[in-house]
Amino acid sequence: MAYEDLHKILVLSSIMDTDEEIALGFGSSGLEPTPIDDSKCFHSIIRRLPLQPVKDLLTSGVCERCTLRIFCPHESICSYGFLSTPDLRDALYELTEKADDLVEKEYVKELEEFKVCNVCLGILQFAYQGDERGKSIKKNCVSDFAALLGAYVKQEGYQLDSFSLEVSLPQHVVEKEKEIQLFLKNKYSSEPWFVNKLTHEGLSVKEFLKKSLTTLLEQLLGVRSSNSCFKVRLTYTHSDTETQKQQTTGNNRCFKRKKIGDDVILRKRAGVTESNKCESPKDSSALSENDGMVTQRVRLDDIHECCSLTFSCIRTPIYVGGRYLKYSRNVSQTRWIIDDERMGEASVEEIVGGSILPIFYADSYKFHAAGREDIDVRMLGTGRPFLVEIQNARKIPSYPLLKEIELKINCLENKLVRVRNLDILDNQGWELMREGEAEKQKQYCALVWISRPLNNNDEQKLSSLKEMQILQKTPIRVLHRRSPLDREKTIHWMRIETIDKSSHYFLLHLCTQAGTYIKEFVHGDLGRTHPSLGSILECRAEILQLDVTDVKMNCFQG
Repeated sequence: MAYEDLHKILVLSSIMDTDEEIALGFGSSGLEPTPIDDSKCFHSIIRRLPLQPVKDLLTSGVCERCTLRIFCPHESICSYGFLSTPDLRDALYELTEKADDLVEKEYVKELEEFKVCNVCLGILQFAYQGDERGKSIKKNCVSDFAALLGAYVKQEGYQLDSFSLEVSLPQHVVEKEKEIQLFLKNKYSSEPWFVNKLTHEGLSVKEFLKKSLTTLLEQLLGVRSSNSCFKVRLTYTHSDTETQKQQTTGNNRCFKRKKIGDDVILRKRAGVTESNKCESPKDSSALSENDGMVTQRVRLDDIHECCSLTFSCIRTPIYVGGRYLKYSRNVSQTRWIIDDERMGEASVEEIVGGSILPIFYADSYKFHAAGREDIDVRMLGTGRPFLVEIQNARKIPSYPLLKEIELKINCLENKLVRVRNLDILDNQGWELMREGEAEKQKQYCALVWISRPLNNNDEQKLSSLKEMQILQKTPIRVLHRRSPLDREKTIHWMRIETIDKSSHYFLLHLCTQAGTYIKEFVHGDLGRTHPSLGSILECRAEILQLDVTDVKMNCFQG
């Protein structure tokens, strides 16, 4: 929009029917707003701005959009995405030009050149450093910036049904916003416009940016903004202000200082002294004349560089739940590397997670299971519940496609692992996994050898033991990675299955509380588990093989 076009808008705005129609953005016909209606509404807002405070902010290095968001707190100001920074500059200059005594040559010169805003650090000027080489990028209006952001999101290739916009700003911006509010309060709190316009303190830089971008992004992406699992993130950083803050913090640690409130610190930064604070509102004009620049202009450090900006898109984790069965005694649950040497031929984590990840077009995955078995222990029966946490998925596969992956895993040539009941879950997957986890029971089948022949009394003795309490110290084999603790566990029941033509070997079926060390229960772990199977049978007992036959949990049963 050229300056001549803006001048036409000023003329058109004078023939509007009512201020109420202008404020709503509608013409006299009551139809949907047009670009001309929007322009008229915008200039109506400009005309109502207080002259001197606007001049104070602009001559103190505050940008045009920061000035508007401070004095125009209603959300409608965020809808003028078609107005460029020069448009806003011209409109505000036209406002201040109405009073001859407010126009200074220095101010006019400042309007002619771009300066980074001392409050928003260029964020609302849509100027930023976009790469490692420090190349500055500047967009004229919010529409152009939204188009750039929308193109980036589309390029990332996410499957969307909604989005949420997140903005991270340097702490410097928040501090300067407070200083501006304090300056205006102390200089103009007695004036009617202050009471009417600034009691709600307007929109913050973050709120203004999000409200300005959200509607435009909805149109560009074709989906609604909500509390979505898909996040579009704008991360602004400013090295100069962060370095300065660190240096200030470091210097403050060297001295013992009297604690003072944040409001006192902000008053000093804003050029407001304690004597100014005590003056009555009716003397504010005299205070300005006597103290000169103390309250004429807010004291803001000049900013010479705009912020660095990083675009990023992230989807909150998606979970694939199910149950796995492990048929090999040389497959670990998770990838196991010791001294750069792989333990076992594969892992459940890699077989399952590696097969699921590609259909989500995701960055990575994490494998979670309801407990674990040793590498030499098979997982049989109905399987062990597990979750695959998919990080930053770009696609959400259909249920039939997920079933194809389940079939693919189960048809692998080596037949090491199978999966059952795969399903896509949200955070409820964790709730299902944790529900009853502490009280869950596990059933096992162990091949046991004892040092004497087995007899009928042994079978009756073991089968008669119900809800037997045992005490286990941390096993010697895991003591290097586990805390030395005493654990009370319950053996719910046991029974013996004999093996033909063998009196020293038998199968021990048992159901125990989760977390029981079965191997140590059989051989006693040099007395660290008591009672043990060996102490009950009064002989030496050794476990040769172990299988998990059931994990009693209600989740992922199909």
